[in-house]
Amino acid sequence: MTTYVALLRGINVGGKKRVPMQALRGMLTDMGGEAVRTHLNSGNAVFTHPEADEATLAATLEGAIERELGFSVTCLVREAGEMRRVVDANPFAGRAVDPSRFLVIFLAGPADPATVADLAPAAYAPEEFALGEREVYLHCAEGIRDSKLAKVLTERRLGTAATARNWNTVTKLADMAHV
Repeated sequence: MTTYVALLRGINVGGKKRVPMQALRGMLTDMGGEAVRTHLNSGNAVFTHPEADEATLAATLEGAIERELGFSVTCLVREAGEMRRVVDANPFAGRAVDPSRFLVIFLAGPADPATVADLAPAAYAPEEFALGEREVYLHCAEGIRDSKLAKVLTERRLGTAATARNWNTVTKLADMAHV
């Protein structure tokens, strides 16, 4: 059995696309997941499964949500070791970065440097970002709500489905996946 983290995009925000965590746990269990646990009410789950393909698990969960709740939700799935790699590769490690103002944007595909090549870092200072393998690290020094970079680093620009989590959530999920 492999441990995975499921990340659902855009649920339980503003009363739209309500996915109760009990229902999410049930769907993951129904698709063969075991030891299913959720974190917060925003679409984060840790589970074990014999399947070795993140994309298949994500598509299966998306289908279950569509069938059971009647709407589509983008789901990204990461193996536990991948979540640990994301934490260990933190480009801002060793600096005083407020974890509530530090996002990881998880991508469905590889991060492509060409999608951000035209972004002049000085134009966004003190905000900063760094590409990972399948993620973008985004430090919003003055807060996420008014972040210029957060408004620019969208799925459209990045060319793939994406969902963001703050650093506190990322590290908690990585820890939950390694229990």
